[in-house]
Amino acid sequence: MNKKKRQSEQTKKKMADAARALFVQKGYKATSIEDIVKATGCSAGNIYYHFKNKEGLFLYLIDEWNLEWEETWLAKEPLYLTTIDKLHGMAEHLALDQLNHPLTRAADEFYNNSEKASDVEERINEIVKGYLIFNQQLLQKGIDNGEFKNTNVEGLAIILDSLLLGLSQHARNMDRQETLEAYQLAMDVFLHGIAKPSK
Repeated sequence: MNKKKRQSEQTKKKMADAARALFVQKGYKATSIEDIVKATGCSAGNIYYHFKNKEGLFLYLIDEWNLEWEETWLAKEPLYLTTIDKLHGMAEHLALDQLNHPLTRAADEFYNNSEKASDVEERINEIVKGYLIFNQQLLQKGIDNGEFKNTNVEGLAIILDSLLLGLSQHARNMDRQETLEAYQLAMDVFLHGIAKPSK
């Protein structure tokens, strides 16, 4: 990487770090580009050059969060021997991340904001598609290992994602223990269902 590009990346990171602190402190809606300008000492034009707009900057932070989550998960994943164990481990990992990540509240505001540009909606759809692919790959391993029935893995991936997304909303009103128990119960229900076998 040449010197100019390295300086540009450093500037971008400085802006992102300052913006993250503001989003954590004030929330997504209450943080303005002007706040980020004051915190970084960079011009608004410089921020727009690197991120296009506030939404683009926040999506950059979401991407960083997703990479951080994935790296942490990939380090833990080998500790779980079966796909069923991996799903329970993933549920716990998600629950703790949701409870502890400083951007959780701002991310809720961002995703629930109905006014989004079409390119932002597209980027969010790409992020969600990434989650679904992750789920599909994990579930396919379980099918390939003979742990799960050979079934519609794409549909199961959507159901799993919807289950975890819904849990993340309810977890806002739970303490740590309740959250962990809810995620584990959800994974048990997903894996085994609730209907009694017919006699």
